[in-house]
Amino acid sequence: MADDEPAGELAVMTVAMPKDTNPAGDIFGGWLMAQMDLAAGVLGMARAQGRVATVAVDGMSFHQPVLVGDTVGCWGRLVHVGRTSLQVRIETWVRRGRPRAPLKVTEGVFTLVALDDAGHPRPVPAEPPPAGAPPPQSP
Repeated sequence: MADDEPAGELAVMTVAMPKDTNPAGDIFGGWLMAQMDLAAGVLGMARAQGRVATVAVDGMSFHQPVLVGDTVGCWGRLVHVGRTSLQVRIETWVRRGRPRAPLKVTEGVFTLVALDDAGHPRPVPAEPPPAGAPPPQSP
């Protein structure tokens, strides 16, 4: 995929607000990582058909600052399914100013583990859920 448009599925979209800024006035990197983690969780839960937890973040790169008022979208795609784990690549893109062309600001790979009701690792189902299946409920 070209680096001028998001890859994968849109999982989270929000607007960066003044309360999310660091002392320099840019959006705090921790807030951005939290949005990305939510996106990875949304996609991971759908594929694992239930509860997941983030256990690692690899290759996190911050390319551009996020500014107050930017529309922030986290796009993701599954890159690996193991026995109990999944890896989801998340790209964060913003739209700002005019003509509001998309700009990639951050990317990283989130490793998630599927969990049972007791919080222990469980196998990821061999097949993804059928199209149109209701989303899993979070505990």
